[in-house]
Amino acid sequence: MSAEYPEGPVPAVGGIVVQNGEILLVQRGRSPSKGRWSIPGGSIEEGETAEAAVTREVLEETGIAVRPVRVLTVVDYIERDVEGRVRFHYAIADFLCEFVSGTPVPGSDAADARWIPARELHEYDVTSTALAAIQIALRERPGWESGLDSHQG
Repeated sequence: MSAEYPEGPVPAVGGIVVQNGEILLVQRGRSPSKGRWSIPGGSIEEGETAEAAVTREVLEETGIAVRPVRVLTVVDYIERDVEGRVRFHYAIADFLCEFVSGTPVPGSDAADARWIPARELHEYDVTSTALAAIQIALRERPGWESGLDSHQG
């Protein structure tokens, strides 16, 4: 199934990795959301578990090895074209992931990959779906929520 103008929702995953008050983010290198910052992730391949997909996608996009801990949230990303047709529809399971190893290096679909301090997220054009998932993760880490205060809205 094609991701663009799909016959139905495309199952996908995202990996939320928080370490030392910083969030692992990628700058999208292609549509949807080209040029915007988001959590690393992508489509689940046929025969692949969601946990295997998030591990693979984070590694492919950032060079960071992770261990999925649990699903934090499930969100839909739906983008329509000017005629109102669904251009993209992803059903995304966002996983909280533990950092295992690596240094961020952009790969596959990413134009950039880096650790961004939570308090600086407002300086980046972060997608609303990524921000919502990050907020859930940061609520579980006392003292880190303040990084999002100036970016809500």
